[in-house]
Amino acid sequence: MELDALKPAVMLASVVYAVIGVVVLWLAFVVIDKLTPYQLWEEIVEKKNLALALVVAAMFIAIGLIVAAAIHG
Repeated sequence: MELDALKPAVMLASVVYAVIGVVVLWLAFVVIDKLTPYQLWEEIVEKKNLALALVVAAMFIAIGLIVAAAIHG
Protein backbone atom coordinates (compact mmCIF):
# COMPACT_ATOMS: atom_id res chain seq x y z
CA MET A 1 0.00 0.00 0.00
CA GLU A 2 1.50 3.29 -1.11
CA LEU A 3 0.80 6.57 0.68
CA ASP A 4 0.17 9.22 -1.96
CA ALA A 5 -0.12 11.98 0.64
CA LEU A 6 3.60 11.66 1.49
CA LYS A 7 4.81 12.39 -2.03
CA PRO A 8 6.63 15.74 -2.34
CA ALA A 9 4.38 17.00 -5.14
CA VAL A 10 1.25 16.34 -3.09
CA MET A 11 2.74 18.00 -0.02
CA LEU A 12 3.82 21.05 -2.05
CA ALA A 13 0.36 21.33 -3.59
CA SER A 14 -1.18 21.21 -0.10
CA VAL A 15 1.09 24.01 1.11
CA VAL A 16 0.33 26.13 -1.97
CA TYR A 17 -3.42 25.66 -1.54
CA ALA A 18 -3.15 26.50 2.16
CA VAL A 19 -1.31 29.75 1.36
CA ILE A 20 -3.87 30.63 -1.31
CA GLY A 21 -6.68 29.97 1.17
CA VAL A 22 -5.09 32.21 3.82
CA VAL A 23 -4.55 35.00 1.28
CA VAL A 24 -8.16 34.79 0.09
CA LEU A 25 -9.37 34.83 3.70
CA TRP A 26 -7.22 37.87 4.49
CA LEU A 27 -8.40 39.71 1.36
CA ALA A 28 -12.02 38.99 2.26
CA PHE A 29 -11.45 40.43 5.73
CA VAL A 30 -9.88 43.57 4.23
CA VAL A 31 -12.78 44.02 1.80
CA ILE A 32 -15.40 43.55 4.53
CA ASP A 33 -13.42 45.92 6.76
CA LYS A 34 -13.51 48.59 4.04
CA LEU A 35 -17.25 48.10 3.44
CA THR A 36 -18.23 48.54 7.09
CA PRO A 37 -18.57 52.03 8.61
CA TYR A 38 -16.01 51.26 11.36
CA GLN A 39 -12.69 49.45 11.69
CA LEU A 40 -13.37 45.79 12.46
CA TRP A 41 -10.04 45.01 14.11
CA GLU A 42 -10.23 48.05 16.40
CA GLU A 43 -13.83 47.29 17.28
CA ILE A 44 -13.09 43.65 18.12
CA VAL A 45 -9.72 43.99 19.88
CA GLU A 46 -9.86 47.36 21.60
CA LYS A 47 -13.58 47.74 22.29
CA LYS A 48 -14.13 44.00 22.94
CA ASN A 49 -17.23 43.78 20.72
CA LEU A 50 -18.10 40.09 21.11
CA ALA A 51 -21.11 40.22 18.78
CA LEU A 52 -18.99 41.57 15.94
CA ALA A 53 -16.29 39.01 16.68
CA LEU A 54 -18.87 36.22 16.26
CA VAL A 55 -20.06 37.68 12.95
CA VAL A 56 -16.48 37.91 11.66
CA ALA A 57 -15.79 34.35 12.86
CA ALA A 58 -18.86 33.13 10.96
CA MET A 59 -17.62 35.01 7.88
CA PHE A 60 -14.22 33.29 8.19
CA ILE A 61 -15.85 29.87 8.47
CA ALA A 62 -18.08 30.53 5.46
CA ILE A 63 -15.22 31.77 3.29
CA GLY A 64 -13.08 28.85 4.44
CA LEU A 65 -15.78 26.41 3.36
CA ILE A 66 -16.06 28.13 -0.03
CA VAL A 67 -12.29 28.06 -0.57
CA ALA A 68 -12.10 24.40 0.51
CA ALA A 69 -14.91 23.46 -1.87
CA ALA A 70 -13.24 25.37 -4.70
CA ILE A 71 -9.90 23.64 -4.08
CA HIS A 72 -11.44 20.20 -3.68
CA GLY A 73 -13.48 20.58 -6.85
